[in-house]
Amino acid sequence: MKKQLLLFAMILLPLVASAHDIEVKNADGVTFYYNYINNGTELEVTFWGSSYTDFSNRYQGNVVIPEEVTYMNRTRKVTSIGDFAFLYCSGLTSVTIPNSVTSIGQSAFSGCSGLTSVTIPNSVTSIGRSAFGECSGLTSVTIPNSVTSIGDYAFSGCSGLTSVTIPNSVTSIGRSAFSGCSGLTSVTIPNSVTSIGQSAFSGCSGLTSVTIPNSVTSIGEWAFENCSGLTSVTIPNSVTSIGVRAFSGCSGLTSVTIGNSVTSIGEYAFYYCSGLTSVTIGSGVTSIGNRAFDGVDIPTVISLIENPFTITGKTSDYRTFSQNTFNNATLYVPKGTIDKYKATDGWKDFLFIEEGTGGGDTPTTQKCEKPTISYENGKLTFTSETEGAVCQYSITDTDIKAGSGNEVQLGVTYNISVYATKLGYENSETATATLCWIDASPKTEGITDGVAQIAARPVLVKTDNGFITVEGADDRTNVSVYTTDGKQVGSTISQNNVATIATSIQPGSIAIVKIGEKAIKVVMK
Repeated sequence: MKKQLLLFAMILLPLVASAHDIEVKNADGVTFYYNYINNGTELEVTFWGSSYTDFSNRYQGNVVIPEEVTYMNRTRKVTSIGDFAFLYCSGLTSVTIPNSVTSIGQSAFSGCSGLTSVTIPNSVTSIGRSAFGECSGLTSVTIPNSVTSIGDYAFSGCSGLTSVTIPNSVTSIGRSAFSGCSGLTSVTIPNSVTSIGQSAFSGCSGLTSVTIPNSVTSIGEWAFENCSGLTSVTIPNSVTSIGVRAFSGCSGLTSVTIGNSVTSIGEYAFYYCSGLTSVTIGSGVTSIGNRAFDGVDIPTVISLIENPFTITGKTSDYRTFSQNTFNNATLYVPKGTIDKYKATDGWKDFLFIEEGTGGGDTPTTQKCEKPTISYENGKLTFTSETEGAVCQYSITDTDIKAGSGNEVQLGVTYNISVYATKLGYENSETATATLCWIDASPKTEGITDGVAQIAARPVLVKTDNGFITVEGADDRTNVSVYTTDGKQVGSTISQNNVATIATSIQPGSIAIVKIGEKAIKVVMK
């Protein structure tokens, strides 16, 4: 029923299109249709006229949207691709979007089944609802760092899409944003994202793994429903709720570990995950919805909950676990709680309840090793000693600025944070570092012929438990550390391009590190 309603909505979309203000032919002979926006100072590419009869032939082949348009001797920037602008143009194979465009509207390219490639420029900040919906020929897309939100149904039904890069600028992934992308095999969700919308990846049957970062607090309803190829999933300790049917029908999942921060597991959350052999439920869970683990016979259930609450028992049509799970699985519980479980409705229906994990130990989750950070030849490397761990990183550039005035102070620094994740493990502690550039020859610093000519070398500064380590400085370089009030708390001379100084500066405080003649600020960890 859900898919039928979506199709019905797509059919109705052209009915809301309006006539254009002007039409202008490009130098290549392609005519575009525009509306005036921003009080007539800018232009938006729009749907053509009021005829809906031959969408596929409106635009053919490779199309280049102009950055600016001259009409009646007036030149205006093209800053938006409006709602339905290229709707159902199945003959469109590629499109070039200029850097003047800041927004891509609702259903702008929806139904462009022949579209195989698109480059979204860094000027774009928003991708609208269904912007590329049903673009079945699209194989890859790179979303620029300027985009902060991916709209509902933005890439829904892009069955040919095999890879997608979601940048650190994105904070939310909209409802059904990638639903039905059956060719998608992997996706990395950056740690800027705080919520994964309803049905965001539902029906992505080719998806084999997904890492959910520590920034995410909620996984929406149907978020990964029917991702049958999904074999592993890491639910971090930041997540507090798992929505209704969030992983329902994920038949490839073999084990699930739910973090201790999760308080609620929605109805049908793991319904018919037929490959599940074990489930670990975190200590923070206070509610489990009806049929959350029904439809699959799970041999091992591990509960870390100290004070069990009522769940729906095996005699109900809405039982939390399958009848075979209640009758045959071993339920492992924390030491000293077995009598509580045997007295609590639902849990007491398990015929086999034991304390520990089978070896007498209370269930525990191993923690990933904290990563190390290194830099060489223009490449940052993150390494965790936990085999198979995936490092999740965030890099912020303090010099990305916009404003007004006559001077801009440039520090040329990047703040780096990284932690390690692995299915069944707790996330590691976060490692941090500051990457900066110091002048190799200060006399060469400046701007010549419009191109920066700065001879410099990269230096990586790391802090840990009061120690400051500087990597990359020339041998015999003086390195000193000061508090913010100017008090020197340590100094040394670099050897083999490394300098390490022990300080008494407290975690969370600012330290000033002077490397030769350059000084930078770092936060102590």
